[in-house]
Amino acid sequence: MKKIFMLSLVVLMTAFGFAQRTVPYAEGSSVTFAIKNFGLNVNGSFTGLQGSVVFNPANPGTAYFNVTVDVGSVNTGNNSRDGHLKKEDYFNSPAFPKISIVSTKITNAGKAGSYLFDGIVTIKGKAKNISFPFTAAAAGDGYLFDGSFKINRRDFKVGGNSLVLSDVLTVNLKIKTTKE
Repeated sequence: MKKIFMLSLVVLMTAFGFAQRTVPYAEGSSVTFAIKNFGLNVNGSFTGLQGSVVFNPANPGTAYFNVTVDVGSVNTGNNSRDGHLKKEDYFNSPAFPKISIVSTKITNAGKAGSYLFDGIVTIKGKAKNISFPFTAAAAGDGYLFDGSFKINRRDFKVGGNSLVLSDVLTVNLKIKTTKE
């Protein structure tokens, strides 16, 4: 029994031993979004990126992402709009200060440096499954991850029943990580 336990421990250490644990680094990272409002594109961003990433390009099945952004950091270049977005009918930043994205599975997408993210995004306490392709490239002592996905704002009760605001928005992630 002891030998089986030791062998299992060695296998687990080998599987995770080559995975690099990193943390998001603000410089070189961005979390942006684009949505149509009154038929015009509105672009914005979030800062306050935090979390941890475990990644091994040779074994993406051992990868794990758990990253958040600060809702109160929303910036569309219009202070009045940003203040409105922080209120209850949009992001309700006092009650829900973070937006999170957590992986459930990372797989190889068939091309070097390309992967598929399966996970959960949580906004205003509402969790939804998402899936999107992303790329990963070594960058210094970490990685640069780049991907985008679309979500329906109504799934998260963001923006109420506005008829002038598009339901679908695009989220672009460029996350640079560095060793802890």
